[in-house]
Amino acid sequence: MLTILFDGIAYGMLLFVLAVGLAVTLGLMNFINLAHGAFAMAGGYITVYAMQKLGLPFLLCLPLAFVLTALIGAVLERTLYRPMYGKPHLDQVLFSIGLAFMAVAGVDYLVGSSQQNLQLPGWLRGRTEVGDGALLLGMGHYRLFIIAVCAVLAVVLQLVLTRTRFGSRLRAAVDDPAVAAGLGINVNQVFLATFAVGSGLAGLGGALGAEVLGMDPTFPLKYMIYFLIVVAVGGTSSITGPLAAALLLGIADVAGKYFIPKMGAFTVYLLMILILMWRPQGLFTRKGGK
Repeated sequence: MLTILFDGIAYGMLLFVLAVGLAVTLGLMNFINLAHGAFAMAGGYITVYAMQKLGLPFLLCLPLAFVLTALIGAVLERTLYRPMYGKPHLDQVLFSIGLAFMAVAGVDYLVGSSQQNLQLPGWLRGRTEVGDGALLLGMGHYRLFIIAVCAVLAVVLQLVLTRTRFGSRLRAAVDDPAVAAGLGINVNQVFLATFAVGSGLAGLGGALGAEVLGMDPTFPLKYMIYFLIVVAVGGTSSITGPLAAALLLGIADVAGKYFIPKMGAFTVYLLMILILMWRPQGLFTRKGGK
């Protein structure tokens, strides 16, 4: 039981990092970006290529995946996404899901459809067991590393959004762009930085998840529903909501597949339905915004 709980927390933390960028763009920028998984796939492939072809160490590949994916996101925000901000949500959905399919086809053409293997360093491949019998806790070193990294990211993101000037400017730019611009806030630059960071976080999640989730050209479509579930259940007004939702869904998914393997991911969908029936707006909401 403890091992299942630990693996569920690790999986939930990974889902959080993968989905938090979508929560930022959807909740704070009011833009539905269904191509979010393509940025996660980019981070995963950058990590695999850097380790296999360039021989870079794994710990160096993680910030590299974040930076390069953030740069890709910044370029696309300036060239493709910005004209779509004022469009209806249906237009945003069709536009972004079209980008996702283009990314899938492009990666399949350039790299191939085979699964990419990530060779972790030796110190992350071990496993430590604590306790005995029913209280046995088996902790994979890599999953423990994922929990630690994602916990630090959650704390940093929460502090940035709630305690810094950039966070207050972002909330002001979202709530009323015209008034924010009149107060001297460069709304375009705020949105550019926010979109780039959200894309970089997706790339970091893809880099961390390449070994756990696997990495192939269908990754953006395969896990799109999980990103949307995390955002829908947790709400899009804070970091706390997606984190709580990701942990709940991660534990439910791992436990459901272990105890009721024939049901597959049905446990996750059932939990999502029950939570949204209870709180249709998500677990956490922010008051005061439009």
